[in-house]
Amino acid sequence: MSSNEEVPEQPEPAAQPELAESELPADPQAPLPERSELRAALGEAFAHEAASAELLERFADHARHLLETNRSVNLTAICQPGEVAAKHYLDCWHLTRAVPLFGRRVFDMGTGAGFPGIVLAMAEHEAQFVLCDSTKKKVDFVESCIQRFELRHAKAVWSRAEDWLAKERVDIVVARAVSSVRENVRVLRKVRHSFKDLVLMKGPSWSRESRAAEREAERLGFRLEAVHEYKLPAEQGARAILVYRAPGGQG
Repeated sequence: MSSNEEVPEQPEPAAQPELAESELPADPQAPLPERSELRAALGEAFAHEAASAELLERFADHARHLLETNRSVNLTAICQPGEVAAKHYLDCWHLTRAVPLFGRRVFDMGTGAGFPGIVLAMAEHEAQFVLCDSTKKKVDFVESCIQRFELRHAKAVWSRAEDWLAKERVDIVVARAVSSVRENVRVLRKVRHSFKDLVLMKGPSWSRESRAAEREAERLGFRLEAVHEYKLPAEQGARAILVYRAPGGQG
């Protein structure tokens, strides 16, 4: 079968994303961290990274806004300052070190509360970002962040990723904590010529997940080109960024 042929539909058990967050409602009575606590946690998380103090200040402002909104709208189950700093901001920021974004159009598939899209947009001003989600309340929150932090090079889209990509072209599709590698390439199979690279942010089981998807990815023309591994501080877990060259970026 050539890489241009469609793979027949096959049933697949529901995927369990390694980095998925709880869907339990946020606790409105939970203590809300002070901005100073969040800023201090960010300083510790980024202690050995080349992130500017100005960027960390913006992250702290965004984190406070996120957690305030989270008391009424379920956006994240990660609420402790240290975890917020490492698992939301440092983790997403690592993508800017692993993948060149300058001058490129980046599509955040299943952005949720805006991760990684908002973090990327705050860190990289010379790129265009489209943050897409199919849940309206999350898109509304992301739009509020874009307006609040004046991220004019970003926009929020309420849509299914494959529907939006059927009409538009981008350079990079990024997915963080959105299903399995196999399910990601299956969802994108009909629009795989609409982008050049597929970047998947994964947890410690990335290798097993990648091997399980290898046959499907090859059939659809996705070629794994690079893997960037790193660890979050304070033993908060291993992560990996998988970069696939998509059919739209070949030839």
